[in-house]
Parts: sequence; C-alpha cells; structure tokens
Amino acid sequence: MSSSPTSLRSFASDNFAGVHPAVMENLQAANLGHAIAYGGDVFTDEAAHQFERIFGVGTQAFFVFGGTGGNVFALSSLCGPGDAVLCSQWSHLHIDETGAPERAGIKLLAVPSTDAKVTTKDIERVAGDIGVMHHAQPRVVSLTQPTELGTLYTAQEIEQLCLCAHEHGLLVHMDGARIANATAALGGISSLRKFTVDAGVDVLTFGGTKNGLMYGEAVLYFPQGAARAHSYKDFSQENAQRALRYAPYARKQTTQLPSKMRFVSAQFAAVLNNDLWVTLGASANDAAASLFDAVKSIHSLELTESPAVNSLYPTISPAHAEQLREVSFFWDWEPARNRVRWMTSWDTEPSDVKAFAEAIYQIVT
Repeated sequence: MSSSPTSLRSFASDNFAGVHPAVMENLQAANLGHAIAYGGDVFTDEAAHQFERIFGVGTQAFFVFGGTGGNVFALSSLCGPGDAVLCSQWSHLHIDETGAPERAGIKLLAVPSTDAKVTTKDIERVAGDIGVMHHAQPRVVSLTQPTELGTLYTAQEIEQLCLCAHEHGLLVHMDGARIANATAALGGISSLRKFTVDAGVDVLTFGGTKNGLMYGEAVLYFPQGAARAHSYKDFSQENAQRALRYAPYARKQTTQLPSKMRFVSAQFAAVLNNDLWVTLGASANDAAASLFDAVKSIHSLELTESPAVNSLYPTISPAHAEQLREVSFFWDWEPARNRVRWMTSWDTEPSDVKAFAEAIYQIVT
C-alpha cells in the first residue's frame, strides 16, 4: 500500500500532536522581556489561581518539565526511607518510566489487574506488611486516571479506594497524564472534583503535554483535604502535611524545578482559561469514538465497546499491522495477543479518521 499523505495525523499517541494555537500565543507573550525566575512571574501566578478555581482554595500547584519527573517528584515528597507505592502492573510508573521511582529509592508494589485498576482488596493485601521491618512499607496508593488500558475509575470507586487507603495510614496519588480525557468522559468540568480532591486524592500529577502543551505538567497538592480528617489515620494526615512542606525541596532534588518557569505555567494558563483543556480532551475522545464506529463491524479487530477515552486496543495480525503502519505508525500493546493501540489526539480531524478507517478496511478485510 502506498504511503499516507503527510496531512494524515498519527494514530500512535497523543504525544505526537502539536501545540494548540492558544498555548503558542501565550508562550510568545511569556517571551517578551524579563521575568523573575523560579515562579515569581505573572503567568505562574495566573495558572496557580486557575488551579485554585478548579480544585478549590488551598490547592498548591508545582509546575514541572514532564510526566515521569512529575510522578517521581510527587512520590518522593510522599515517601520516606523504606517506603513503597502500590500501583497497577499496567501503570506508567511500573512499565514506562525505566525504574525512575526505584532509582529515587521508592519501591513499587505492582499488582496484577485485567482492567489496569487497583482495588480495595489490593490495598488490604499489602497493608498486612505495615509495621514489619523486613518489608518495604506501603505508604502510597497510585491510581492512573484514565488507565493505560483506557479504562476509568468512577468517582465512587476512587472515594472507596481513598477511604481504604487513609484508614490504613496510606496516601493517594493520582497519575493524571490524560486527566483531560477522563474529565470529559466522566461529565466535564463539574465532575472533576468528585473524582479527585473531593474523593480524597492527596496529590495529582496533572497532565498537559498530551493535551495541547509543548511540554510541562503540574503536580497539585490538596491540603484542603485535611477537612476529611475523620477518614485519615493520624500518621496519614501528618504525612500529607509533611509532603507539602517537603514539596519545594523534592521538586528541586528531582531536577523538576524550571528556572524559566513562566514558559511552563504560561501554557497552563492558556488551556485552563475557559476550561479549554476539557474541550481538547473531549475532542480527542470524540475522535476515538468516531474511529470505533467506523471499524466496529470488522469482527476480527475484537472491538466490542466504544472507547471510554481516546484509545482503542484492537487485535490485528502482525502482517496486517505492518501494512497499516505504512499509513499511520502505531504501537504494539500486547504482542502475545496481537493487540495494538490506536490513539487519537486533541487535533485529530474527521478526515483523519475517515482516511485511517478506509485503510483499515482495505488491509484487514
């Protein structure tokens, strides 16, 4: 099959997408003149206030370079010597960060999961190691929303997980690299607090790079969650407060303190304004749903349900996958099952979906 036209956007990853025009405009504005380094600028102040508007007064925002660094910084502030983090075996922390948490001295306790979600039973199981000096001490539960398999936790599920974690003295971190897609899928901006701060999440890595930014993420701390002290063990509440105190130093130590911070925060200020970030997440989700509708009749793909967010995981033979990659590159996801991932982005157009679907039909059927 001939190579695709250069105008066809990739279906490999939302990391492939470019920068939204509003972000580029704000970057250009941030580039005018000098500004105080390390966050003493108007763009950082504006973005921080926007996060308070969204998540509530008291939210503390720390801007960082990228997702892996943001996760390691967050967990470093939450963990002490000998501590461990419970996560799904599918989590980005476990699979795609090259042992970065372990390099920082944080043991990962990755639990098996068919849907990439952690359960209260998983928390109860590892809680049995608390107080045993020969075992790494469970200290944090890390949830990925949405997961690396495109599934979603409901607000009720997250609330139950947070309650269980806090009852055992554990804290809860959320890896929200694609938080915009989850927010759009779960009901929009009005749903966001229900499955984050109000559900009991202590720290959130808020993604931007996959959703219209050039680079950058934000790590958010929710000290206002102390109002839920009845659900915390004393140690858990103290550890949450300690994490926020240590956060500025943990960010620097994990090399995630941008000196020219305005170039990260200006991007967030652009997409947080008028909740553009949710609109972009919804656009990516809608494109994935359109692709599903276009190819769901091809039974060999084994696509039985419309995607919850912006990723599909079809089954396709290696020979067909190789041909289709000439049209648009994409990743293998479970090679043993011939499972691949197709992912849409904030800028995926209906014409992209149509062209890719036509290629799928031509090659697979």
